[in-house]
Amino acid sequence: MRTAVSSSSPQTASVSEGRPLPLPELQLGPVHIGFPVVQAALSGYSDQAMRLVARRLGASYTLCEVVLDQFVLQRSKKARRLWAQVDEEEHPVGGQLMGADPAQFAQAAVELVRAGFDVVDINFGCPVKKVLGRCRGGYHLGQPEVALEIVARVRDAVPPQVPVTVKMRRGIDDSAESEEKFFRILDGAFALGVAAVTVHGRTVKQGYEGAASWEFLRRVKQHVGRRTVLGSGDLFTPQACLEMLRTTGVDGVTVARGAIGNPWIFQQVRALARGEPLPPPPSVHEQRRVIEEHFRLAARLYGPKQACRQMRKHCIKYSKLHPRSEEVRNAFVALSRLEDLPAILERYYAEDLPGRYPPPGPEKNNGRQRG
Repeated sequence: MRTAVSSSSPQTASVSEGRPLPLPELQLGPVHIGFPVVQAALSGYSDQAMRLVARRLGASYTLCEVVLDQFVLQRSKKARRLWAQVDEEEHPVGGQLMGADPAQFAQAAVELVRAGFDVVDINFGCPVKKVLGRCRGGYHLGQPEVALEIVARVRDAVPPQVPVTVKMRRGIDDSAESEEKFFRILDGAFALGVAAVTVHGRTVKQGYEGAASWEFLRRVKQHVGRRTVLGSGDLFTPQACLEMLRTTGVDGVTVARGAIGNPWIFQQVRALARGEPLPPPPSVHEQRRVIEEHFRLAARLYGPKQACRQMRKHCIKYSKLHPRSEEVRNAFVALSRLEDLPAILERYYAEDLPGRYPPPGPEKNNGRQRG
């Protein structure tokens, strides 16, 4: 029986600037990804607009925000518009599914492939209480038989050239029983033909509190050998991305909250991997250019009114890089109409001041993590 591990991840990374870090090319089955730092599926965030911005700023692969299988199986044009949007510029791109019924999971996976997604990712990691209460996401880590039936049905349903991957947390909790179930699902999924497994270093019970266990990621990679494992958890800086790769041996890392409002993290980690100095944070004019482009892509996807509602949360995160962060954040919080955006940009983004790096960890509000 494997013993549970404590959660610990470095608060600062020790990757040295000026020294290249040789990294293997990431491969998901027959799909070539390349640089092994990718953007994770982010519920409520990683729509086509965010994915395109990330790709243009160095992400080698992105995942669509998680979609409920029942939602995918709806036939309405409005429903499809919200998830079935894949741009030629995005490939390779993954679609992530969540649900409770193995048969519906399989049907929805076929629809993702028809929509143009190159990879089908199965979510066994979401820790949200509402999701768990409906027997979805991280709930499956407590029922290996159902989890593996889902994997088997999805793998059988989609064409063999389409990789199937799985997203997991390191268990429901820190108990030995939970860890044993984790490894049963991990080994079973690879035996059923998944191309890779992404492991988040927190338990479902932790949610987003506390530190992610990178030591557990190291153990998982040692356990699976040459099979492909990606790591997740506490990746808020480019240095942390490389440090996770270096210290755990995982084949790739998925940047989640650390990419919201900071798509430049992908450019920065590429530079560090080449042995170059850490690039300066984006200037105010560069931030403005990307925010305007992000708005344009969102308006194309949702229409002007809905785009403004969608973009407010992104812009609040973008504001962390501005030298007058608190003022800019408050201005974006009050943004309610797309027509008001130019005034905010003209007031705060007219002068090309130096930007700043975002905080090297999650924001906190009265002891509770945000974002």
